[in-house]
Amino acid sequence: MEALQRLYPIGIQTFSEIREKNYLYIDKTEYVYRMTHFAKYVFLSRPRRFGKSLLASTLHSYFSGRKDLFQGLVMERLEKEWTEYPVLHFDMSTAKHVDKEQLLQELNLKLSEYEGVYGKGQEEINPNQRLMGLIKRAYEQTGRQVVVLIDEYDAPLLDVVHEKENLGVLRNIMRNFYSPLKACDPYLKYVFLTGITKFSQLSIFSELNNIKNISMDEPYAAICGITEDEMLTQMKEDVERLAVKLEITPEEVLLKLKENYDGYHFTYPSPDLYNPFSLLNAFADGKFGSYWFGSGTPTYLIKMLEKFGVEPSEVGGKTAAVEDFDAPTETMSSITPLLYQSGYITIKGYDSELGLYTLDIPNKEVRVGLMRSLLPYYVSTPTEKTNTMVAYLSRDIRNDDMDSALRRLQTFLSTIPYCDNTRYEGHYQQMFYIIFSLLGSFVDVEVRTPRGRVDVVLRTKTTFYVMELKLDKTAGEAMEQINLKNYPERFALCGLPVVKVAINFDSERGTIGDWMIEK
Repeated sequence: MEALQRLYPIGIQTFSEIREKNYLYIDKTEYVYRMTHFAKYVFLSRPRRFGKSLLASTLHSYFSGRKDLFQGLVMERLEKEWTEYPVLHFDMSTAKHVDKEQLLQELNLKLSEYEGVYGKGQEEINPNQRLMGLIKRAYEQTGRQVVVLIDEYDAPLLDVVHEKENLGVLRNIMRNFYSPLKACDPYLKYVFLTGITKFSQLSIFSELNNIKNISMDEPYAAICGITEDEMLTQMKEDVERLAVKLEITPEEVLLKLKENYDGYHFTYPSPDLYNPFSLLNAFADGKFGSYWFGSGTPTYLIKMLEKFGVEPSEVGGKTAAVEDFDAPTETMSSITPLLYQSGYITIKGYDSELGLYTLDIPNKEVRVGLMRSLLPYYVSTPTEKTNTMVAYLSRDIRNDDMDSALRRLQTFLSTIPYCDNTRYEGHYQQMFYIIFSLLGSFVDVEVRTPRGRVDVVLRTKTTFYVMELKLDKTAGEAMEQINLKNYPERFALCGLPVVKVAINFDSERGTIGDWMIEK
């Protein structure tokens, strides 16, 4: 008899619901115990869809004394008391894309709900006065200290991070709302804040100088996300089921899952972390889809890339000191902190001698998704037209018909309407960079643009292609460049025949001019 259908908690961020309805739960309760016993004010930053809300909800159940929900979890062994504390839990994600009035209305709604339980003082008007009143009354009425959980504390500010004026207004409202957290210290048992970005302590928690930021603390590296170990043990059946469905081996499934959804590290050293949202969706759907991106590409990201003049090829491959990427968003002098905190780049290495981290795009899902969302800025045809072209292009390449592939690309590019900024060389490189990165869904691809030219390395099951792209020269000159770099020798170890492809781009006609292919 087949096992009952496994329930995946996709989009369910409430711990009690996951436990009561028997959804898959990866046990993180040891971290919950640890983080509640070593500091009183704790802050954690992680990218969206990484399980921060579930963590806040787990804390909520824990401090509400819901021992029943923790049966069979590590917490059951660790906690002996199970005291019930009053919990004030604010989810700020409902206050996205708001102006001043709407933000105040949202706060009003959240406060009113708890005032229904603990009452409201007549003289309390502003959000901070009301929050302070709530904390004191909850303490007086229950005789126990109060727990305050603030999920996505920065949600109201993220959208306006590029708008000076609006950011200031909303930031003041939020600062005012959070201000009692310091003054109420004697009445508080525990305060936990989560968000994507690290708005500076100065700006929002001006008084909360005692907040412990665990975002890069090694003991908490795996507090959100799913580690490779957790997947291999707690999700072994899921891997096997997916292998059966896709008619491949469990080993191949693991490789594909790793390539697509793994690769996050929020400190160094850190276990390999998978994006939990993507992983659960892949198991639930029985396929390797692009889930994280499908759940929304933040417009603020595109606007910030523009603001800082960052080209698509410059998103990954960075080296930085920790203060340059774990930096407050509103004082940042480069896009790196935003890319890091939003999960578009992650830690890939650390040089302890120099104190420098290597940052890069975590995995294929993020790379391809990012390029898809940047595509419209470089190729002004409907996206589905481009996606179709990329799919056909990849089929030509997989069939080892590079000539047809380049002819297809030539035709496609010559139909793109003239674009103002196409007169600078970089535009073509970026366009090629994006189109070839999108092929990454189908073939192994590496694209480099060391300012001024593009070389592309493509690997199919049978062939290793090395490509060089020149602008307004000749295919012959591009081929000379390949021979000069001695590519075939460098890649001889891969065990596949190396094919050299030299391409010249004609900026006058806005498409590929001529090309040469040499085996």
